[in-house]
Amino acid sequence: MDYEAIVIGGGHAGIEAALALARLGRRTLMVTQDLEAVGRLSCNPAVGGLSKGNLVREIDALGGQMGLLIDDSMIQYRMLGRSRGPAVQSPRAQADKALYSSLARRALEAQAGLSLFMDCVVDIFTDDSGKRVEGVLTARGNRIGSACVVLTTGTFMESRLFIGDWSASGGRLGEPAALGLGTALRARGFSLGRMKTGTPARIRAGTIDTGEMARQDGEECRPFSFLRDSVSRPVAPCWVTYTNEDSHRVIRSGMDRSPLFSGAIVGLGPRYCPSIEDKVRRFPERERHQVFVEPEGLQTDEMYLNGLSTSLPEDIQAAFIRTIPGLRQAEIARPGYAVEYDYLDPRRLEPSLQSRLLKGLFVAGQTNGSSGYEEAAAQGLVAGINASRFLSGDEAMVLSRAEAYIGVLVDDLVTLGASEPYRMFTSRAERRLSLRQDSADLRLTPIAAEIGLADEERLERFRRRLEGTDEIRELASRRRITREDAASDPALGPHIGEALVHALRDPKVSGGVSRFMPELEARFPLEWLETVALDSRYSGYEAKEERLAHRMERAERLRIPGDFDYAKVEGLSSEAQEKLAAARPRTLGQASRLPGVRRSDAALLLVALSRPVDSSRG
Repeated sequence: MDYEAIVIGGGHAGIEAALALARLGRRTLMVTQDLEAVGRLSCNPAVGGLSKGNLVREIDALGGQMGLLIDDSMIQYRMLGRSRGPAVQSPRAQADKALYSSLARRALEAQAGLSLFMDCVVDIFTDDSGKRVEGVLTARGNRIGSACVVLTTGTFMESRLFIGDWSASGGRLGEPAALGLGTALRARGFSLGRMKTGTPARIRAGTIDTGEMARQDGEECRPFSFLRDSVSRPVAPCWVTYTNEDSHRVIRSGMDRSPLFSGAIVGLGPRYCPSIEDKVRRFPERERHQVFVEPEGLQTDEMYLNGLSTSLPEDIQAAFIRTIPGLRQAEIARPGYAVEYDYLDPRRLEPSLQSRLLKGLFVAGQTNGSSGYEEAAAQGLVAGINASRFLSGDEAMVLSRAEAYIGVLVDDLVTLGASEPYRMFTSRAERRLSLRQDSADLRLTPIAAEIGLADEERLERFRRRLEGTDEIRELASRRRITREDAASDPALGPHIGEALVHALRDPKVSGGVSRFMPELEARFPLEWLETVALDSRYSGYEAKEERLAHRMERAERLRIPGDFDYAKVEGLSSEAQEKLAAARPRTLGQASRLPGVRRSDAALLLVALSRPVDSSRG
């Protein structure tokens, strides 16, 4: 074999997969069409957001790269969800787009054991049985051998671009599609579909009037990575404006030329991030839609129009943009466009992200029908880790839904599939109170250490944090609520004489440890103090979650034999039989989450699986 592992694609999934494999000692090759485009932020130049920020922190805690990349390239930082409570708050940062990509390439090139190669993979070749990967074939005829392959083609596989009546092959505007691989996989029996995503126009900063828009500054920058104590970066403001009736009128005038409605695009787009023409059509009663005008970087004049994703004709794009306050003189540097691409049905994957059809093939990112940089990177890390464990014959790393948002993401994809681009939400996580962004290292660093992705610096920082939070908790348990405290805050009245860690459980008590013990701010990082306060505040709720998790644990772990005959389960609905036979879930927990499988079906399945095997039968 030329390499132990090959990673196809240099996007966010590919970066994490390649780095994980190389860091675990595997001779790895990344094959990508354009080395200049590695780690490119194709759409919104931002990382994180509600639930997505949790994913980034979990990626970092497991030894991934995304947190470090955004820490070194952010130009604005905000903690989202403050009005919804700390348990669902999540960090988000605007990135300097060019710098982020440059740093990603630098990290790949500096990684020992990892090689980069510029070409396009058009097929995967196998052993004589056709059931095990042996390498890849590229467009220039290179035949490169490897024991496993991680497929992370993003939006490029057999992809096509659309702007109004115009369409052409391409993965991003000005970048070629990855042609051939989708056709080859279909010929091998893989189940592929089409999905669509889009992006807004970019405009020149010098042509906007900020006086007509609301300025939106960020907060003090804080790190995503647990390897950083602070972030010191130059920052830039964003701006907020709105569409209006004139905008909507112009948009409606071009809808007959929109590929979304003409039938030119067959793939489904993201429901939670629709194009502006889709929003205008679906919500005719809305008088305006919000637009965030965001810088693409500190060294570029381009601004990103967040909220105005579109594939309308270029003349219509220019006309409706110029009806928006602050953008009336806007000059378009790049038009908005839609891209349609091939994806693989993720229900044909193991929870390790290894293909059930072809041993040694792992699939991650938008190739699995997900959306977003963060979801892609999380899958890439899981795929890279498990590809390495596959090579050594070790059991796969499968994170549970109770351990991480990453566990929720992967389980949702391999169990439920993706009929539209999958996006992570806090509501998808049953134990979101326990999966807070501030606790990702406490949950996942021990797993990173066991796998081999936690270096000595990370382990030392983790030990210090454990010792520090234990000390804070001990000091807060000694600090008693006094009458003086209650005199300044009536909510503390019922807690006089009580330990601070217990008083913080009362939702009426505002503030955290530092409010009552400000002297600790000089000794401990703010995040450690916040974690102790949140642990106290949510301890009762987390205990309920824990009890529920224990009740669900048997269902989650009860294995279903691969050849189990659902038709023999008496009383099982025909719909459930069909769904279960098609999906072939590995556990009862996965089976119970399939659409069409009712609680009564799951209960019948539990009974059937719990029956002792009759050893007298042949």
